Formats: sequence, C-alpha cells, structure tokens
Amino acid sequence: MANTFVITEEGYKELQRELDELKNVKRGDISEKIRIARGFGDLSENAEYDEAKNEQAIVEARIKLLEDQLKNAKIISRNQMSSDVVSVGTTVKIQDLEFGDEMEYKIVSSVESNSTMETITDESPVGRALLGHKVGDTVDVKAPSGMIQFKILEIRL
Repeated sequence: MANTFVITEEGYKELQRELDELKNVKRGDISEKIRIARGFGDLSENAEYDEAKNEQAIVEARIKLLEDQLKNAKIISRNQMSSDVVSVGTTVKIQDLEFGDEMEYKIVSSVESNSTMETITDESPVGRALLGHKVGDTVDVKAPSGMIQFKILEIRL
C-alpha cells in the first residue's frame, strides 16, 4: 500500500486540475498527432509517429502518478492548521543566525512543490527541521555545507 501524505486544499485542487487537463485535453492532442503521423506511411521510419508515441507514454505515466497521489493524499484544510506551530500549509519567516538573513517560505508537501523560491517541502532538510516548532524556537538544520541555525520569527496561515 502506498504511503499517505499531507497536502493543502490548494495543492490538491492543482493536482486535480493538472490531471483533468492531461486526460481531457492532452490525451486528445496526442491521439490526433498519432493519427496524422500514421498517415505519413511506414511506421518503422516515422519520426513523428515515434515522437507522438513517446509523448503519449510520458503523459500516461504522469496521469498514473497523479491518480495515485490524489488517491493517497490526506487533505489539510485551513481550519485544521494553526499559526502556533510550523506545519504543511503554513508560511514561516526565519532568520539565519550566522548571517542574519531573513527568509520566508510556505511549507508544502513534496507533490505540490514548485520551482519558485517561495516554497519548501516538508521533506527538504529545512522543511523537515522546521515542522512542529514554534515562534522563537531555534532550529538546527543539517545541510550539505554543515549545520545551519535558524530562528523562527513568524508563522502565518
């Protein structure tokens, strides 16, 4: 059985939106590409056909992954969150105690992470270390460069 994970309502809705887009739009687009490529003749030397089939495999794999993630997600709603402790869905303002830099991150599950610098996952070293701590706590984070200490300045929903 797959492990369950915590996800925000917003993250869950985004996964559903992506799944809907893949199933109802992308699948049709790829089917059309395959149909057109078949019309070019010999499939053994048909680059367009091969490319469309590869794209189809990637999309189907993503659909399967999203369906599994949605099935195993435990949704955390805003009314279940608290600004008393760092948890998935909260935004935390921290200060690097060595350099004095202040940073602000939204803690998200690994499946709803994105490439922006505004989020960190609950599975990252910093995210994992911050979970469960309160404002004023000092948190030690083991990073590839060594130990880093952060002070939690603020927690918001």
